[in-house]
Amino acid sequence: MQSVDVAIVGGGMVGLALACGLQGSGLRVAVLEQQRPQPLAADAPFALRVSAINAASEKLLEKLGVWQSILDQRVSRYHGMEVWDKDSFGRIAFDDKSMGYSHLGHIIENSVVHQALWDKASRNADTTLIAPSQLQQVAFGENEAFLTLQDGSMLTARLVVGADGANSWLRNRADIPLTFWDYRHHALVATIRTTEPHGAVARQIFHGEGILAFLPLPDPRLCSIVWSLPPKEAERLQQCDADTFNQELCIAFDNRLGLCSVESDRQIYPLTGRYARQFAAHRLALVGDAAHTIHPLAGQGVNLGFMDAAELIAEIRRLHKQGKDIGQHLYLRRYERSRKHSAAVMLASMQGFRELFAGSHPAKKLLRDVGLKLADTLPGVKPQLIREAMGLNDLPDWLR
Repeated sequence: MQSVDVAIVGGGMVGLALACGLQGSGLRVAVLEQQRPQPLAADAPFALRVSAINAASEKLLEKLGVWQSILDQRVSRYHGMEVWDKDSFGRIAFDDKSMGYSHLGHIIENSVVHQALWDKASRNADTTLIAPSQLQQVAFGENEAFLTLQDGSMLTARLVVGADGANSWLRNRADIPLTFWDYRHHALVATIRTTEPHGAVARQIFHGEGILAFLPLPDPRLCSIVWSLPPKEAERLQQCDADTFNQELCIAFDNRLGLCSVESDRQIYPLTGRYARQFAAHRLALVGDAAHTIHPLAGQGVNLGFMDAAELIAEIRRLHKQGKDIGQHLYLRRYERSRKHSAAVMLASMQGFRELFAGSHPAKKLLRDVGLKLADTLPGVKPQLIREAMGLNDLPDWLR
């Protein structure tokens, strides 16, 4: 039986960020992951799953010592953002230079970030990566938790961290209640080639029942799209022929970058909002999608998860340095209070946006168009919005 201080269930981006952040603390860490990541070939097509990594997450990845290795791979720095409402005057635009920043964020394939964190964690003597592995049983004792894997091996830990995704097995086993709601949307993702260059600008348009985002990739004429649509419409657009899809995409996007042509598979994912009633319990903490999932319309999902990891890293290190029990719920409540508040604010904001920009009711359309116009022109509003989008209002002290 192996004994560790922290067992992280789930070796995705957020779980690995936590493991990397505990390096050098003197704590023994184990990461349980179902499969090892496969390194991305330099000439491989762009992966469909990408993330908009904001300034706060960039600071974390830099502190963890993986940012340079990510930059050495394929990344796309973006310098502007545009959001508009179709067939109306509502529009807001941001650019980095007018705000005093060198860039607004980076669009990066999830697999690139994942591989960099995995490589970093694997080089640490105090971290054990157990993969492939699957958790079969967990029991939370007074002084430690007991974990049994499917291959029969056992592990004890003073703290177990659930980083095992939206359908968290660990959260369910701990009987932590979950508030959830169906956004009544599916996200269609694909890689698109455009006839006009994207100019390193991230764009998003609200149209009727849909929300369409074009995220710039390193190739100046390639974008990753996230098209949020009612389920039946998403399925229709996934299955229709390429010419029909390209035509409907151009129309939905106001032909903003010229003719569009799909260059990849089209995949769809159901969108569900989730909010765990507890982010911590006796010998357990939840991070990332295990604690919360949000609508992708602002691209904040993984950034929210990274800030969970950043806050928990600081809290575990503080408790360990003070000689306190890192698995006591009493001590984990500080992490829980901080991150529950941040997640609740983000979830409420996304739900409000989602409701406001759904449908074409004239009164609602006028309200959102006036709102966008005011946000674009009133002094002091845009700098605050951009700080929020960059995550600079939600930084733990050690990242400031």
